[in-house]
Amino acid sequence: MKLPLLKPRPFGALFGSIFIMIGLIAGGSLIGSGLAAKAGNAITVTGSAKTSATADNVVWNLTVSESGQSASSAVQKVEKGSLALRNYLVAGTLPETGIEVGGISSYPNNEYINGNPTGRVLSYNASQTTIVRSKDVQLIKKLTNGIGSLLATGVNVQNNGPQYLVSTLSSLRPQLLADAMKDAKARAESITAAVGGKVGSVLSVTSGPVQVTTQDSTDASGGGYYDTSTIPKTVSVTVSVSFKVSK
Repeated sequence: MKLPLLKPRPFGALFGSIFIMIGLIAGGSLIGSGLAAKAGNAITVTGSAKTSATADNVVWNLTVSESGQSASSAVQKVEKGSLALRNYLVAGTLPETGIEVGGISSYPNNEYINGNPTGRVLSYNASQTTIVRSKDVQLIKKLTNGIGSLLATGVNVQNNGPQYLVSTLSSLRPQLLADAMKDAKARAESITAAVGGKVGSVLSVTSGPVQVTTQDSTDASGGGYYDTSTIPKTVSVTVSVSFKVSK
């Protein structure tokens, strides 16, 4: 069986194919830390910016829990424990205005056999939450580290850990967004210059959520991330910017 002969392609057509391939490579996606993509007469680049921040506000939740053979005995134990907690905080120079004590809740521990209630109450549990609010984050850190001295007296305190917050995010965000825009433009100029293009006007901008993380952390979330466990933090933002491109 004879195979049909292929007609040779003219040099001009071959050269045109090579030129098209080069054009496709130059116009294709360029993926890296800059997250850039070039298509048609536009390029979309992700810019980022970050800064250091220090928590200047703190909220601390502590819960005293006790049990007793009766609801009243459990409540009395909780009241005594909450008072001891309050005294510990005040003795640590925390102003009483920063201490908010919630109501006491109690519930019975019912007896079950094979998953079925017997109608008998074994004991009662009671709890009360104390919320501490302060701008003295170092004082709260000191009180947190020393809470063991209160536990050693027999007070059953659940330390949910202080939440260290940054109150200046609203003022930090505009400057971070401006810096992220500059970063995006620099990335776009670097990429387009490599293929003989020039960056023009901005076509569209989309800003990402603010990410508040521990220092040197890479944690991030599509809906925004907020670390509350540490006092020193890193605040970062990203922007996705589309620029017009010309040759």
